[in-house]
Amino acid sequence: MQKTRAFVWQWLEVLLFYKKRSGSWAWILHRITGLGLVAYILVHIIALTGLVRGEAAFNEEMAFFSTPIFLFLEWLLCALVMFHASNGIRIIMVDFGSGANSHKKILVFVYMFTIVMVLGLGYLIFAPHFIY
Repeated sequence: MQKTRAFVWQWLEVLLFYKKRSGSWAWILHRITGLGLVAYILVHIIALTGLVRGEAAFNEEMAFFSTPIFLFLEWLLCALVMFHASNGIRIIMVDFGSGANSHKKILVFVYMFTIVMVLGLGYLIFAPHFIY
């Protein structure tokens, strides 16, 4: 019990007081977005069980999923996917290519690309509801 408590405190101390730089934040965000995507997959599988209950139940569920709250969550999912995918490509470039020399520049590109894509997808998701 004593060893476990010491280990947990040591882990928390490193997590809280370690100087986080750009690479550290990219690592943290990559893990958080990965967990968000796993949570989405579980919700998606649960939502697909509406198919088993018949067409009417599934259509009712889909109508519920087209409410503004779920549109926002869909946009948030797009943000998770965009960052996780583009940061994953950056990680591959750093690990297997010569990206280690310019990983900070690539990370800035990842952030900018993600922001532009998320804003564009936000327009595609929300514009039809505000234009008409």
